[in-house]
Amino acid sequence: MSGDDILVTERLGKTFGGFAAVSDVNLKVRRGSIHALIGPNGAGKTTCFNMLTKFVAPSFGRILFNGRDITAMRPADVARLGLVRSFQISAIFPHLTALENVRIALQRQRGDNFDFWRSKKALRPLDARAMELLDQVGLADWARSVAVEFPYGRKRALEIATTLALDPEMLLLDEPMAGLGLEDIERIAALIRRAAASRTVLMVEHNLQVVAELSDRITVLTRGRVLAEGDYRAVSANQQVRQAYMGDGHGYG
Repeated sequence: MSGDDILVTERLGKTFGGFAAVSDVNLKVRRGSIHALIGPNGAGKTTCFNMLTKFVAPSFGRILFNGRDITAMRPADVARLGLVRSFQISAIFPHLTALENVRIALQRQRGDNFDFWRSKKALRPLDARAMELLDQVGLADWARSVAVEFPYGRKRALEIATTLALDPEMLLLDEPMAGLGLEDIERIAALIRRAAASRTVLMVEHNLQVVAELSDRITVLTRGRVLAEGDYRAVSANQQVRQAYMGDGHGYG
């Protein structure tokens, strides 16, 4: 793999029984870029994403991260290498405050156990960094608020803060705009752009306007295979891509 590529797949595939959900996906994600994985419903995006983050074992092919074969690694071990994902459904502790949520992630990044039984005083050294992260995502004023009380867009911002607390080299985002209103979409897009200033981002996203505005490169999947790849202008002009979306009832442009 090229030194410019942080994540590479070689003929990656997954079968369920006799059904090939993903076949022969050769993906190259350039270091320091925002790379989008898109496609119509049922294209294999989620399965591919789950294989990259080791929540689904590939049936064949290889996954390389920073030149290291991670195909057989466990999700936790991959995360320790610096490849960290967020989920389409917000994954936070709802009955803890925003500050406590980020502090837990900082404990994990530090290598400690989750010290739920330790006093608040013992965990206080983590507060300054936790507040910095909350400020980055616009949640400093809600640091002491319980997460369950947050509107959906604020929960997504908190999830990004907890993900960034792990200090990932590469961030994988699963439908970061799902369920968000226009104002929240703009806010989360700005957060992703800032996060990408010092790391690589790979995202699965249905909002094509967001894909167009954020992505340096786009890979289009359909029926489990790569249909096209390139920047937004090249991909959106591809007649096969347009047909794949229109055939699924989606507009493209």
